[in-house]
Amino acid sequence: MKNKRRNHSAQFKVKVAFAAAKGQNTIAELANDYKVRPTRIVQWKKRLMDSLPEIFSVRRKKERQEQELLTNELYQQIGQLKVELDWLKKKQDMTLSQKRLAIELDHNQISIVRQCELLGLARSSLYYTPCRDTKYNEQLMRLLDEQYMKAPCYGVDKMTAWLRREGHPVNPKRTRRLLRLMGIEAIYPRPKLNLSHPDKEHKIFPYLLRGVAIDRVNQVWSTDITYIRMYHGWVYLTAVIDWHSRYVLSWEVSVTLEPAFCIEALESALAQGTPSVFNTDRGSQFTSPDFTDVLLKRGIQVSMDGRGRYLDNIFVERLWRTVKVEEVYLRDYDTVAEAVYYLGRYFEFYNHERLHESLGYQTPAEVYVGAFAPPVALRAPSGAKAPTSVTSPSKNVNIFV
Repeated sequence: MKNKRRNHSAQFKVKVAFAAAKGQNTIAELANDYKVRPTRIVQWKKRLMDSLPEIFSVRRKKERQEQELLTNELYQQIGQLKVELDWLKKKQDMTLSQKRLAIELDHNQISIVRQCELLGLARSSLYYTPCRDTKYNEQLMRLLDEQYMKAPCYGVDKMTAWLRREGHPVNPKRTRRLLRLMGIEAIYPRPKLNLSHPDKEHKIFPYLLRGVAIDRVNQVWSTDITYIRMYHGWVYLTAVIDWHSRYVLSWEVSVTLEPAFCIEALESALAQGTPSVFNTDRGSQFTSPDFTDVLLKRGIQVSMDGRGRYLDNIFVERLWRTVKVEEVYLRDYDTVAEAVYYLGRYFEFYNHERLHESLGYQTPAEVYVGAFAPPVALRAPSGAKAPTSVTSPSKNVNIFV
């Protein structure tokens, strides 16, 4: 028997769409909090953002009244969210036992169900009493966490085999349950995980860089999108990089794959300079007229990767590998704000402190800024030599991304 379709009220849709527009939680977290599908949240958010211009342009009295009514409802939702956020701020970084104790049964504004949702606590867990000692499970969880940091590609089967080699006779069911309890998931390729899906109605530009020598800054810029795994769901990261210096000119984070955050990153980068060629893949975010028009109006040549040729944009792919290995995989972001903070700190380190062997053990900032200012004397290892040019790859090579 099929499940009956749920009909949500307009007030509920506005509440969920407003929470998604704030960007403080991922779509997966909102879907879990409000018990709706992620695709619906994205649709409601888009409808809310599309309807805002119409709301502000209303002139008739009836429409103004509807606008005031909607505004009042939004303020009511904001007031309720403020109460919930103030309550939640006092309950951060808690264990499961602490979350149970944090529930206020006599709270006059937030129900017990909502308190459990805010804390990420199943309501049945509030009344659950452990029936056996969990010290051995805690020991196994510590071992799994340590091994995951060493080998994040290990799944349930390999983790089970590794625990058995360490002298712990566990079965896959127990390993799977503990990994899920810890929020750990193996890193592996998934079907349709590519974030850049083409749009057949958008114009595709040819690839202009095959065999071209890249010997100066602001000659070629490029951009791409990658996903950043979090404890609940994920966020999306885009960055603009200068090919010659590997300098990251701008970056943005979003909880959805709408083109707006890519355009914002592009405009932020263009405020620092103008490239001769801008290269992207064929994703709909980059082939959309809103994105390409920004480049064409400035006289910048647009280049796009060939179909299935990740090496055409290899410098950004290499940047993603560096960011994830040196930053993302070493942390477990709980909130969007935490992800933005640590990514910002890492990109500052990447641009201004991290030495690149391919740059003669200089930092990207030294190479990029040095092109417009007198060079600064640097001490490099013996035999190190700064590159004079790099060439866009014209054939397949082995690289781990």
